[in-house]
Amino acid sequence: MMYRLDLRVGPVGYRVGSAWRRPIDALRRLYAGYPAPDEGLATLTARIEPEKPWRRHLRPQVAIRGDFELPDAVPMTLDHGLLAIEMAMNLQIALGERRHLLLHAGAVERNGRVIILTGESGSGKSTLSALLGEHGWRLLSDEFVLIEPGTGLVRAFPRAISLKNAAIAELERVVADRDRFGPLLRATPKGDLRHLRPAPDAIARMDERAMPALVLFPTFGHASQAEGMGQAELFALLTQGSTNYAALGERGFETMARLATTVPGVRFAYPDSAGGMAIVEQFAAELGI
Repeated sequence: MMYRLDLRVGPVGYRVGSAWRRPIDALRRLYAGYPAPDEGLATLTARIEPEKPWRRHLRPQVAIRGDFELPDAVPMTLDHGLLAIEMAMNLQIALGERRHLLLHAGAVERNGRVIILTGESGSGKSTLSALLGEHGWRLLSDEFVLIEPGTGLVRAFPRAISLKNAAIAELERVVADRDRFGPLLRATPKGDLRHLRPAPDAIARMDERAMPALVLFPTFGHASQAEGMGQAELFALLTQGSTNYAALGERGFETMARLATTVPGVRFAYPDSAGGMAIVEQFAAELGI
């Protein structure tokens, strides 16, 4: 038996399946309020299932499957089944999306203009995106930014936010609605982890596109400083953070070139989340956002 949930996140319709009920029940609670796929048609399938038939009940091992798979992926414990489903959903986008240029980044919007936050794991982009989404900005994404070829507009993709380690307590202090949080998953391959459903406004407005205004490369845990970058460097760094730039061919190049030549890029370091948010607000004020 395969338990199933269909839902839409921005332009992406998901068909999500699980050989176990518990992860789907957790996913259903986490994504409460999300619409069904347009006309009931999912565009991507993600699922989790036992690595071997007997692993469904005997020391269950959860394998990540779907339209696109990584054959050498290590199975996970059933206690981390919700994380496995989220990873399966991410994998389908990373390997299967061809309508939009993907950036591995977070993004927030205000007054029709978007700030993109990107960088290496641990830079704090997801935490900053989540916090800004609770302080007057609309969260577009904390994982993948979707750029529309032709227009250059950002499509919202407000998946559940993956909070890790210290970020969990930080957001728990800010978000009063405990129903927006998923279960606390301890000792995952990524450390302690808890998912957060974006604010209701982010879900209600997920079909609203917006224009990118700034690309930021944050670095957490250092004294505050900022440094601009040239268009060539920005282009190179953004291509490194895209999973489908090469697959899109000419469309990918044109879309990335437009972004890198029309939107400024800035590196900035910050000591803590409050300092990081203040710097983002300063940049926003300078741009009139």
